[in-house]
Amino acid sequence: MLEQFSGILYGDTPAPDAAAPSPQVARLDFPGGTLAFRPGVTVFEDGGDLCLALGTPRFDDTALQQTNLQHGAAAAWAQAFRRHGDEALQQVRGRFCVVLIRAGGREALLATDRFSTWPICYGEQDGRLAFSDRADTLPGIPRRVSSQAVLEYLFFHMIPAPTTIFAGVSRLPAGHLLKWRNGEAECVRWWQPVFEEHTAHGFDDAKARFLQIVEDSVRREAEGANVGCFLSGGTDSSTVTGMLCKVWGEPARSYSIGFDASGYDEMEYARLAARRFGADHQEYYVTPDDLVAGIPRVATHYDQPFGNSSALPGWICATRAREDGIGKMLAGDGGDELFGGNSRYAKQRIFGWYEGIPGPLRRGLLEPALALPGMDRIPVVKKGVSYVEQARVPMPDRIHMYNMLVRLGTDTVFEPDFLARVDIGSPARGQRAVWASTAARSHINRMLHYDWKYTLADNDLPKVIGTTGLAGIDVAFPLLSDELTDFSLTLPPAWKLKGLTLRWFFKEALRGFLPDEIIAKKKHGFGLPFGVWACRHAPLKALAADALGGFKGRGIVRPAFVDELLSTHLPAHPGYYGEMVWIMMMMEFWLRGHETNGPLPWTTPSP
Repeated sequence: MLEQFSGILYGDTPAPDAAAPSPQVARLDFPGGTLAFRPGVTVFEDGGDLCLALGTPRFDDTALQQTNLQHGAAAAWAQAFRRHGDEALQQVRGRFCVVLIRAGGREALLATDRFSTWPICYGEQDGRLAFSDRADTLPGIPRRVSSQAVLEYLFFHMIPAPTTIFAGVSRLPAGHLLKWRNGEAECVRWWQPVFEEHTAHGFDDAKARFLQIVEDSVRREAEGANVGCFLSGGTDSSTVTGMLCKVWGEPARSYSIGFDASGYDEMEYARLAARRFGADHQEYYVTPDDLVAGIPRVATHYDQPFGNSSALPGWICATRAREDGIGKMLAGDGGDELFGGNSRYAKQRIFGWYEGIPGPLRRGLLEPALALPGMDRIPVVKKGVSYVEQARVPMPDRIHMYNMLVRLGTDTVFEPDFLARVDIGSPARGQRAVWASTAARSHINRMLHYDWKYTLADNDLPKVIGTTGLAGIDVAFPLLSDELTDFSLTLPPAWKLKGLTLRWFFKEALRGFLPDEIIAKKKHGFGLPFGVWACRHAPLKALAADALGGFKGRGIVRPAFVDELLSTHLPAHPGYYGEMVWIMMMMEFWLRGHETNGPLPWTTPSP
């Protein structure tokens, strides 16, 4: 089971009101500070330095790796930083989080791995630094809800790092480290992926290397635990399941979730993969009653509001595995984002073709003609108008042209007083900054790097880590190993998106290993038919109405919009508007769960 740790680091002043830890929490006092941490954290003290570590780091240096195996990760990290300084992070692989405290508490370093699979949050108060693996357990920092973070949540359906729901609390972004000295903090990137777009590859050699890396990654993650795997029936989870069966030489336990709703169930593909590899396959069909029972529990488990609707079926799947004695699940996350598998990559390539039309032709003929009155009402021409409208918008703004808040309009959704307290342009500026920081020239690699933050580090990985943690089991991501990530950086862009064919290399390399039907299928995953069920299932409909009834009284969204959403939009388009109902419902239950001592205070951004 994933364990949390929390600590508070004080500068030159003693802790005035450090809360006594619970019996399960160890407390460590040292000159200048107090730390509290739970089992699962390795601790090492030496020469005035104190190191705390989580995860399963692997050190390239043989001697450091030996220390890691014999004395724990904290001892190895302390030695690594002493020898190599900040460069120690460049010589470590795997999932990890590390905290190093020096100079009697006046200096500290906090770091998380490439994809922040072991997150860490921090905050400063009166020259003191506090840190925790959860935003809602940061000791010594007042909990005040940030209006800006609420906007970010409703826009992204999660809150991208470094922002958290609490003002004054930051989440360390993936691949970053925080340096703190004498009351001042500096957050810097320690890992910057560089796409080597012109590396020469022979397909056969690349295929052999790829398959070996995947096999080695699965074998490594399958050691030392009663392991199972998620199996959605897609290429990623099927690959992990097949490799697990191969390295064990016996049936691996696979777990799938189904939905008795048209267009949402792909159990047939999971069964196909299980038969192909001889997996010991377990299935469960989620019901609306499962949602009624699980929604409040999943919503309140996260340290901040989280609106990815596939979290709930993921939790149910992980819970079924734990009931069977599974201690660790292998997940297939990462394949799409490393090798070009999301459908929007092909869609954005089509829009990119517009840039190849000579400028005078675009500006002098095409755009004026399509802008004539009534052109958007002619069926055939209407598609051209829509195409040009989107193609003219630069990346990454184009990605969210169909974001629900953008399409509905913020004035339609939000209360005027709430809009006056937030910066509506902040989400777009953050996305542009990530886009601009990409060390790549090709369009596909720029989109992949963008998704490494917004899809993986901020969304999909927290979803899986959170729900498996709630179920009481560990999780691993063999398709996000450092070795496979580095390999993906060297592949030609055309091998990721070949014409409009998604992740061409990944599929061709697995042809013959995976069933052809799975290679050819469209991506689906554990999608949830919430909107459809919320219109038909009375208890679920009542649960949603109760949550949104509370949410519309919080001064965020216009009550009239909520009423119209439930009475008109949701019944007419349950698949689309169900997502809006879901994200507001999950935030309302999160707020209720965290208001144990009364309503949480709110704050507004600084001018």
